[in-house]
Amino acid sequence: MLYLVHMRVELPPDMPTAEADALKARERAYSQSLQVAGQWPHLWRVVGEYANYSVFDAPDHDTLHTLLSGLPLFAYMRLQVTPLARHPSSIR
Repeated sequence: MLYLVHMRVELPPDMPTAEADALKARERAYSQSLQVAGQWPHLWRVVGEYANYSVFDAPDHDTLHTLLSGLPLFAYMRLQVTPLARHPSSIR
């Protein structure tokens, strides 16, 4: 199943820079491993925001939840998940 996920990151303003940088580095490594594995086929930044739109490929809702909750920044995110289905007018 494909899922469109909007992620907005909201780090506490008083989080020490070193802690935020370490968290972001872990996030980058984890997200890139999911991309290489084909579970995170699309990732787009939202211009001017600490946010993105992504497409995840997971067999079910529980697997998607496991992938998302494994994100190191998960505790600082607002997520909106939309399951996607093939459109009957699509030529692909």
